[in-house]
Amino acid sequence: MSELMDLYQEVILDHNKKPRNRGTLEDADHEAKGDNPLCGDQLTLYLKMDGDRVTEIRFEGRGCAISVASASLMTETITGKSQSEIAALYESFHELLTGDPSVAAEAGAELGKLRVFEGVREFPVRVKCATLAWHTLMAALEGEDASVTTE
Repeated sequence: MSELMDLYQEVILDHNKKPRNRGTLEDADHEAKGDNPLCGDQLTLYLKMDGDRVTEIRFEGRGCAISVASASLMTETITGKSQSEIAALYESFHELLTGDPSVAAEAGAELGKLRVFEGVREFPVRVKCATLAWHTLMAALEGEDASVTTE
């Protein structure tokens, strides 16, 4: 199990040091801002859609390693997915971090690389860091104008 946790840490550190899809997105169809006042994480998500499918996504902002890595991995995972597929991933990711551990393991089976955040469940204050990008994504897809906050 230690080797797996080491691998998970490496993936998180890699996505923190070299975030994928970081930057603004000209002519974005959807945009939302997110804030985690407890940790100081702040981000803005930009999306381009084709119907109900995400064709491009970018993020900018600042945050802890968990927050930045989560946003980076999320953008890689959801590109090309429909809103219903994204909603299902959101539910599985949230269950992985906050649900019953025995059920969460089953719920997280389709998450792929996102499973690297499984250990975050043991640090409840860090769950907000890992889920900020996801809450912000859901707000962007729903067209909410208000800033999303984890508090």
